[in-house]
Amino acid sequence: MEAKAEMNGELRRVIVGQDDVVEQLLISFFARGHCLLVGVPGLAKTLLVSSLARILDLEFRRIQFTPDLMPADITGSDILQEDPATRQRVFEFVPGPVFANIVLADEINRTPPKTQAALLQAMQETQVTCSGKTRPLPLPFFVLATQNPIEQEGTYPLPEAQLDRFLMQVSIGYPSRDEELRIVQETTGAKAASLKKVLSAKEVTELQEIVRKVPVPDSALQTAVNLARNSRPLNGAPEFISRWVAWGAGPRASQALILAAKARALLQGRFAVAEEDVTAVAKPILRHRLVLNFHAEAEGVRADDLIDKLLQTR
Repeated sequence: MEAKAEMNGELRRVIVGQDDVVEQLLISFFARGHCLLVGVPGLAKTLLVSSLARILDLEFRRIQFTPDLMPADITGSDILQEDPATRQRVFEFVPGPVFANIVLADEINRTPPKTQAALLQAMQETQVTCSGKTRPLPLPFFVLATQNPIEQEGTYPLPEAQLDRFLMQVSIGYPSRDEELRIVQETTGAKAASLKKVLSAKEVTELQEIVRKVPVPDSALQTAVNLARNSRPLNGAPEFISRWVAWGAGPRASQALILAAKARALLQGRFAVAEEDVTAVAKPILRHRLVLNFHAEAEGVRADDLIDKLLQTR
């Protein structure tokens, strides 16, 4: 709890508002998950991620995803080097930017699927296989990807299998008028905010282990499983799910709901999960795991609308 207050205090020196976004980002990080940030340009997505890395004393790398980016540009590759003493030539592995604690995959949907897939093994197994050799990634390891919801020309939508690897999809909206006034006032001067380190990599890893040990009552488990199962258009599903959903959330969603609820409870200074923790994280956990059908698109129904209905019928 003290660490959270100190982290929030440091982040507020560079980030104005966006309290819910910051909380969901911290929940995803301490739950040892990955996060997909969706918002229009200019809402400080990159600044938020780089600031988080700075206050946590972690190595940060940013990858700008473009149509010509290749998988080796992310994972690294073997380069032929000559030993100056023996004059022998040997292959030496040069690590890519994925070998960092926090990786920002900026505009991940602007690169082809083969390059997007280069992150799949890293996100799931925290290791990378190159040239037949598997190399572990540094811990803690956190991928934060961004997407622009407006421009869709020349983009490659993420496949469902990769979307499911993201613990949360966090939506960033426009700031309020007062917040925008503060943003303009604080970011157009000559003084730049300096951030101090709050946690080391070792402390972060220990906190992530503690999150896993937070007890969960049966009622919270039932709520998480019911939310995931009721989102599937199967026999016994709510009528609105059968009408508007093509594919619902899989079992990984139930796991994600509980892990995120554990992290939320701990960040709020509680040592057991409550049902409110599960419902509080339902939208960022489920919104990218629901595949809506053409009826929903035609009627203007969003995933968040369906999750609101699910929370009322759980």
